[in-house]
Amino acid sequence: MLKAAMTPLAADRRRTFLRGLIVAVLGGVFLATTGAFGTAGAAFGPRLAYWVVVMVLGGLWGHLCGAWVSRYLDVDERPWRTIAAMVVVITGPLCVIVWAATGLFFAQRLYPLGVLPQLVVPVVVVTAAVTTLNVFLGRARPVQTHATPPETAARPVRFLDRLPMKLRGAAIRAVQAEDHYLRIHTDRGSDLILMRLSDAVEELEGLEGAQTHRSWWVARDAVRGVERGDGRATLTLDGGLSAPVSRRYARMLRDAEWW
Repeated sequence: MLKAAMTPLAADRRRTFLRGLIVAVLGGVFLATTGAFGTAGAAFGPRLAYWVVVMVLGGLWGHLCGAWVSRYLDVDERPWRTIAAMVVVITGPLCVIVWAATGLFFAQRLYPLGVLPQLVVPVVVVTAAVTTLNVFLGRARPVQTHATPPETAARPVRFLDRLPMKLRGAAIRAVQAEDHYLRIHTDRGSDLILMRLSDAVEELEGLEGAQTHRSWWVARDAVRGVERGDGRATLTLDGGLSAPVSRRYARMLRDAEWW
């Protein structure tokens, strides 16, 4: 049986996870090779194992923290604020991970808890460097959805099943996140449903559109114009609706000839 094609959002999440894992492993190799933070006296083999394990564990924890922080901060508009928040959230638990790993790798026992404060500065430095790298590497492209090609058997757009009864059969113009809800804008009006935008974008595959902002998905055929000002862009949609465009999405949407 053929596996279902991976959706653009799922593929983007997978790329993000794999990129973070690769950065963690390469960072571990670099730190081991340079003997960073007083580890130069250890044999290279144990030193390499230590740094790779610590960096991968830190990367996994950072991935979880990044998913949580991104729900409250817009990395596109304020990347440095996002980085600072992530460093704060990651550092405490990661210090405990580093404390435990350092003792077990180099002393075969846990160090006294009094060692923990000595680890804060090294952990903050490495966390800030890796987080900055991941944030700016991740600012790649908006998540897009695609219409089913005419020559391909049409697949049902799963999101249409979530429309309230009064909107069934309506043309979707945009989907806007409002706290834990989504406001669905259509040619028959709008209504709210309880859902995350990331899940909605995945289910909107089959309709031509793109995420223009952390809180917005827009149908391409609903766009009627674009306004620019103060370094930002706003899309004008059918019915007079306005949808914001994040800075990082603007160039890529322009390259895709959205305007």
